Amino acid sequence: MLPWPPRIRGAAALALLAALTLAGCGDDEGATGSDGSSADHNDADVAFADDMIQHHAQALAMVDLTVGRELAPEVQALAEDIRAAQAPEIETMADWLTQWGEPVPATVRDHVNADDHGDEHGEDHGDDTGMDMPGMLSDAQMDELAAAPDADFGELFLQLMVEHHEGAVDMAREEQESGRFPAAIALAEQIATSQEAEIEAMRALLR
Repeated sequence: MLPWPPRIRGAAALALLAALTLAGCGDDEGATGSDGSSADHNDADVAFADDMIQHHAQALAMVDLTVGRELAPEVQALAEDIRAAQAPEIETMADWLTQWGEPVPATVRDHVNADDHGDEHGEDHGDDTGMDMPGMLSDAQMDELAAAPDADFGELFLQLMVEHHEGAVDMAREEQESGRFPAAIALAEQIATSQEAEIEAMRALLR
């Protein structure tokens, strides 16, 4: 084979360099997308994270009301399981919103950003944050739970938490149907599965 003239060799090298550069850019875009870029999520993902942060926060406010009470061990264990699961999930979803350039919502447990500062128990459930979400308790329901004597608290806690969990499952199912961000869809599936199991456990305790 005859050697290529210098001009042709130079053109071929430039073409190869351009192809490699384009391939590298494609790889970079994919890596950025996996971090939560705008190419990888949609409005449903944003709504899911925003709403579920507030929904989880109210569940944790309910759990906070169990502290220091004389309750059945099963109820206390369930409350701690809810805290252990949902507190890290709030942090995860807040990180997503930050990555997406979206504001992290104030919640009933957020004394820095929320308008109200709560009562002597450190609760802050008087601003109707997220009250349009399925399963969210009203101020009156939260006040009733806070005021319940220990003898009545456990049963009321279970009844209200079943309702609250059912709303979270509905929200998670909506994300599974409409979301795009893979990690959010996976978390929604995890929330639906775990909270459905907890609903069954709470109904068994109520029986």
